[in-house]
Parts: sequence; structure tokens; C-alpha cells
Amino acid sequence: MALPRRPAELGPFSLWLSLPQLITWGSVFYTFPLLMGPMEALLGLGRAESSLAFSLALLADGASAWLMGRWIDAGHERRVMVWGSVAVGVGLFGLSRMDSVAGFYAAWLWLGVAMAATLYSPAFAVVTRRFGTDFRRAIIILTFLGGLASTVFIPLVSWWIDLWGWRVMLVVLALIQWLVCAPLHAWLLQEAPRPLQPAARPAANDAPVRAHLRRAPFWLLTLFMVLVMLVTSALPVHMIELLQEAGLPPAWVLGIPAAIGVLQVLGRLGLFVFERRWNVHVANRWIPALLPAGLLVLVLGGLSPWAAVLFVLLYGPANGLITIVKGTAVAQYVSAAHVGQLNGLMALPTALARAAAPWLLGLMWRPDGGYHLGLWWLVSAGVCAVAALWAAQRQALATAPPQP
Repeated sequence: MALPRRPAELGPFSLWLSLPQLITWGSVFYTFPLLMGPMEALLGLGRAESSLAFSLALLADGASAWLMGRWIDAGHERRVMVWGSVAVGVGLFGLSRMDSVAGFYAAWLWLGVAMAATLYSPAFAVVTRRFGTDFRRAIIILTFLGGLASTVFIPLVSWWIDLWGWRVMLVVLALIQWLVCAPLHAWLLQEAPRPLQPAARPAANDAPVRAHLRRAPFWLLTLFMVLVMLVTSALPVHMIELLQEAGLPPAWVLGIPAAIGVLQVLGRLGLFVFERRWNVHVANRWIPALLPAGLLVLVLGGLSPWAAVLFVLLYGPANGLITIVKGTAVAQYVSAAHVGQLNGLMALPTALARAAAPWLLGLMWRPDGGYHLGLWWLVSAGVCAVAALWAAQRQALATAPPQP
């Protein structure tokens, strides 16, 4: 029996594609912290040993991303994301039956590969190939529901653990992957666009992948991605401790991280509403600058309440909007024809940065100075990230018409 025809319009297509994003981010990425306690109790692991499992998942994600991107660029997006959802379900079900340290690590390695086939990178490549000059708008829509994954799934999964226990909870999440995400991908990703043939590619931006690896914009954007990942991955893990050490009231300590989550969704909404009135390259240039600006306010303000408020107002929207910039920059300044493979090549160093950043910030903590040195390190990384993006943008715009 043939599947019903999927929506072709940008808005409905992107909204349907964002639903598996919400579910998979929530089922894998935001479920892990809730499993750390039960896993440590069951397997006798320390905190560093249990955290290693997620670092392995991130590394497997990064190592697999190029291959997934290559398959999507070749027109196999439906196969990648359907089987990716099936694989996520298998990993979650396997984790529910796990009773050894080796099994725990193996399950998260498997889930890391499955993440490379199902999360933002493949989804961004899909809409970039399907919607041409409007791909940026599609990516903004995609991130709306994805940005709410922690808000929905952390309390939901916590409730299910209390209600049924963590093993049954994982089986339920696996069933949702098999019964909702995989069928939804199968229905939605019908009629994938065929890859452009070399003779049909109009400009230097659509040269072979190897040609882009010999040009500065790709490497500058890779540096930008890695440095941004260092900043955005290091801070959340240490946020509560940092705010407590600053002597802020408990309501502020809990309210600031919550406000960042709300403001990142509001920032994406604002960009969706007003982006047609803004020059896209100017927006790309200044959005990332809000990250180091917010951190600098936090450092210079001595973590006072007024500095914390200003930090939230700068960092919160930037944290949401930076996902849009990262998701679109390769297509705009390097190549839209090979966006899956190029993003995949950037994924491993980015995954290494994401895994190492919390540990590096922890190393910089001092009993007498707290996070002061670490915050200056984050400010410096943010400034260098902005400089790398500006240089990539300037070179791309100067040498060839960028993808819109």
C-alpha cells in the first residue's frame, strides 16, 4: 500500500520534520542525565565513568556524521533517517536490558551513531537540499520544537522513571521511535531530490568536495564551529555551581538557566518573524558576537545581579540563534550541494570540543578564584570564533556569489 503524499510546502514539511527532532533529542540527549544515578547504582560506576558513556556517544556521532551526510547528499535521506530512528529504538531497548559496564558503553556508542542519522545535522541537510534559497527559514522552524526537548522530556522521563522504573521507561521511548519517528520519516521523506550532476552545477560553490577542502572558508568555519561548541558546551554543565559561588539567591541560581532556555526559543521566533527585513549576512555576523558579549558582562560585572540579568538577555537569544547560524553557514559560504558531507567533516572536531569543554572548564576552576580564569577563557574563545566567522564570510563573499 502506497504512503499518502507528504506535504511539499516549507512550513508544514518543516513542522512535521521537527516532531522527530523533539522526540529524539528528548529520548537520547536529555534522558542521559536522568539515567546517570541509576546506572552508577547498578554498575558501581563513579561520575567520571558514567559520564564517559555520553562522551563516547558524542564521539561516535561525530565520527559517523560524514558518512550520513554523504548518503543524504546522494539522495538517500529517507533511508538514513528512517533506519536512524529504528537504530535509536534498538539502542534504547538494548540499554533497557543492559546489566554490565561493557553493555552500557556499547549501547551509548550505538546510540551515538544513530544520533548522527537523526538529529539536527541530517535534518538541516534535508531541508537545505529541498528548499533552495528558503532553507534558512526551514531550519528556523525545525529548531522551534527541538529547542523545547529539554522542557518536555526532562519532566516527562523523570515521571516515567518514578512510575515504571528506568528499564520500562527506556522500552517506552524505544517504542515511540519505532511507532512514531520511523514511520513519520518514511512518510515525510518521500521523493528526495536527486543530487546535482557535475555538468549541472552552476558555480564554484558547487565544485567537488575536495576543492572546498583546499579553500579557507571551510577551515575558518570549522574553527568557528569548534570554538562555539567549546563555549556553549562548557558553560551549562557548570552554570549552577558558578552562580552559587557568586552568592546569588537560590531563585536566581535556578531562574537564570531557565530564562536562557526560554530566551533561546524567543530569539528563534524573532528571527523567523523579522529575518526577511534583515540582511542575512549582517545577521550572521552579529548574532555570534552576543555570546562573548554576554560572558564579558558576567566577568566585568563580578557576577552581580545586574550583570546576571544582562548576561541572560545577551546569551539567551544568542544560544538559540547560533544554532541557525551554524546550520546555514556552510551552505551560504562554502557549498549547498555538499552541505551534508561538509557538515559531517566538521562534526568530529566539533564533537571532540563538545566532549572536552566541560572538563577543560573544570580544570580551570580554582579554590581561591572560582571560575574567573575559565570565564576569561570562554570570552577569548568566543571572540576568536566571531573573528573566524567574519573572515570566512568576507572571503566567500569576495571570491564568489554565496548561496543565499
